[in-house]
Amino acid sequence: MNDLRIAIASGKGGTGKTTVSVNLFNQIAKNGGKVQLIDCDVEEPNDFIFFGKNIEPHQETIYQMIPEIDTSKCTFCRKCAIYCEYNAISVIPGLKHAEVSKQLCHSCGACLEACQFGAINERPHQVGIINTYPTNYQHPLIEGRLKVGSAMQTLMVKEVKKKAENFTGTTLFDAPPGTSCPVVETISDVDYVVLVTEPTPFGFHDLKLMITLVREMSLPFGIVINKAGSGNNSIHEFAQAEGIEILGEIPFSKAYAESYSKGKILEEMPENLSKTYALIASKLLSIQK
Repeated sequence: MNDLRIAIASGKGGTGKTTVSVNLFNQIAKNGGKVQLIDCDVEEPNDFIFFGKNIEPHQETIYQMIPEIDTSKCTFCRKCAIYCEYNAISVIPGLKHAEVSKQLCHSCGACLEACQFGAINERPHQVGIINTYPTNYQHPLIEGRLKVGSAMQTLMVKEVKKKAENFTGTTLFDAPPGTSCPVVETISDVDYVVLVTEPTPFGFHDLKLMITLVREMSLPFGIVINKAGSGNNSIHEFAQAEGIEILGEIPFSKAYAESYSKGKILEEMPENLSKTYALIASKLLSIQK
């Protein structure tokens, strides 16, 4: 089997992206496949909920190197501010003020190159943690968890994705909802994108936004319809007209929704849903890179 990198994404929250991600991991792992699941929804990771409440993760702290300006050495020439593409540096010569905004800085290093007076040095600032959880299949669940108040979502996604670099097997990336920068970073180098949607007007609208994004990025993709049977046929008609594959349909189940609320979607899986996820997993594993 080829090493595969598959992202599970959606144009909006609440469509069942996490449910699909966790169940695909479970299907591949229990059938002997080598697979890891990486939760890239760093602002609100929740995949871990479905693998046991008492598991303790291995934690790794992630730091961002933020420049600091020594005003005793600074000449207030403003060259660093001019070099900064993100407008993270403010220099006011008349007040002898020079400061770097932690919220805007992207740690690109341009200011270090700009300063000729040794007035800028970098200091580590925590932006989040990476948790690695053991699972019943001895394949890891990994999540990025952004520090509250940090605006470095994309940086955290980059860091947690590094955990897939040396993994041989299938890596599933549970992407953040929407179409913003963290989503783009999550799906940027994958082999395939699973777009999870629901048959509602909002679900259909945001699905089309996500399709525009993955097409712009020239990424192959297919659709999984969650809560099938609870809406209309607009997605089916659109997919047929656009030549988009529907990988599978997850029927709406109130009982299974209750299992989700208790964090027991793996223990209380109805047989018909298990067969559907097995079929979707089989289709994904047959993808040729």
